[in-house]
Amino acid sequence: MKILCADALADDLLAPLRDSGHEVIVESDLSGDTLPARIGELSPDVLVVRSTKVNADAIEASTSLGLVVRAGAGTDNVDKDAASARGVYVANVPGKNAIAVAELAMGLLLAIDRHIATGNADLVAGQWNKGKYAKADGIYGKTLAIIGLGEIGFALAERANAFGMQVVALRKSGRSTTALSRLRSAGITLVDSIDDLLSISDVVSLHVPKSPETTGMVDADFLAKMQDGAILINTARGEVVDGDALIAAMDAKGIRAGLDVWPDEPSGKAGDWTSALSTHPNVVGSHHIGASTQQAQNAVATGTVDVIEAYLGGRITNCVNMVADTLGCAVLTVRHLDRVGVLAKVFETLRTAGLNVQQMENQLFTGSVAAVASINLESAPSDEVLAAIEADDDVLAVSVSSKVA
Repeated sequence: MKILCADALADDLLAPLRDSGHEVIVESDLSGDTLPARIGELSPDVLVVRSTKVNADAIEASTSLGLVVRAGAGTDNVDKDAASARGVYVANVPGKNAIAVAELAMGLLLAIDRHIATGNADLVAGQWNKGKYAKADGIYGKTLAIIGLGEIGFALAERANAFGMQVVALRKSGRSTTALSRLRSAGITLVDSIDDLLSISDVVSLHVPKSPETTGMVDADFLAKMQDGAILINTARGEVVDGDALIAAMDAKGIRAGLDVWPDEPSGKAGDWTSALSTHPNVVGSHHIGASTQQAQNAVATGTVDVIEAYLGGRITNCVNMVADTLGCAVLTVRHLDRVGVLAKVFETLRTAGLNVQQMENQLFTGSVAAVASINLESAPSDEVLAAIEADDDVLAVSVSSKVA
């Protein structure tokens, strides 16, 4: 198979794919604008991206494309609707960069409290101002609110605990006993409402994915509920924060911000950029590099190879655009001999009867003599259809249940 990597991945970590005889092409200079044409030229079976945008034109550029792997957790740079419409799997590699992002979040927090960025700028400019930069609160005993308790949130909680911070998060219904036990082990205290969370926190750190629900989540109302002089950390997605509202809150109530992501950040890897948010004196920023440590990239590359190898072996892991629920109103079970063409005849019978297959699974028994196919249908088959399927000498038995559990 042909695998196109549109962002840089450690070449030695791609070796297992090449050793297995697959063609691996790495073109890290591709962008969202140039990717569709390149896919059309190369016709890859698998596409791997990190930050490069994969739009509908890219998805539709080649019928060979069957899998898009986002080498990281978030998949908002991939048009999943277009992929789903074309039957293209979209998979991610979650949790591999959690430590790197948590480390940067702690770094931004410390840089804000100890004035590291502005202090260093003065040193570079030849200015010594110990009196000004000796004024810091310290973070020991401060309360940190984590919004978004995925792997990154937990990794941050562990590091904040080591600094002597009190970690709080929002209580949610439906958490399992295992999840609650992990919260206790991480030293996280739960509070009942977002109002309570913001009112008691000296620092608020965001670790939510970009979605319709989280876009603009940190708005004027959210910021009004934060303490005066509190610190906001965002290493999630720029669109989660209303930039204008944050500027107003920094001006009005002295809120400080550590931002790795920006509402209007450039799509390329380098270039000129101006931002009222990034130049605000209350902001310490970085260049969307939360996951960009060598340790994290090695872990993500290894996880990416695992996803691709599973796909090449006929399995799909970490897929984010498959229907999670069981579909259909009837499940047709066909026990059959493991012979060529048996299922083809079943599907032809269903097609003739106008019965749409929504999901299916075929499993082989030990000995490789017989198998069983479970086929979820949009509507129930008639007795005539069942009889037609069972009439095949290679079909051992047929049954149907009227409802899919």
